[in-house]
Amino acid sequence: MPRGGKRAFDEQAALDVAVELFWRQGYQGTSIADLTEAMDIRPPSLYAAFGNKRQLFARVLDRYAEMRCGLPGEALAQPTAREAALRLLTSLVEAYTTPGRPRGCLTVQAGLASSEIADLLAAQRELVRRAVIDRFERAVAERDLPTGTDCAALARYVLVAAEGLAVQAATGAPREELMNAAALAAQAVPSG
Repeated sequence: MPRGGKRAFDEQAALDVAVELFWRQGYQGTSIADLTEAMDIRPPSLYAAFGNKRQLFARVLDRYAEMRCGLPGEALAQPTAREAALRLLTSLVEAYTTPGRPRGCLTVQAGLASSEIADLLAAQRELVRRAVIDRFERAVAERDLPTGTDCAALARYVLVAAEGLAVQAATGAPREELMNAAALAAQAVPSG
């Protein structure tokens, strides 16, 4: 660090670069050398600002969630459970296929080949799963979903569909086909 304790680089910009790099290459496929080169910083600066690779990745996950800020909340605010599931899935397809961004989902891509960060990724997915369960439980209370609906299983189904859409997007599936698949998956949510 230069004198006065200020960093010689923009930490937020460097973090955004790390998000994209981990998203494109996965956790295992991204080395410290890759990160320092892409972030245009020296290893000591990376370690001083972000800690080790795993600690940096934890920050990357937080930043990635901020970038998608509001997506699950807006979708789950739809008036019916089926509309909520449909909006969640279609908004994820839009996010997974945004031009100029890596295709797919960072939390899916990063974990496909790494057990080292499985707990970080599971915690991130659990936040979304809990929000979907809460939305479906509200739908049961409002009689939008049938009494006795297994909200946890239904939420798991919707999120399995979402992760499948992410994998398909990452491998180049066209947005229109993914939107059609999302609409079909949402039909599994009973309508009131």
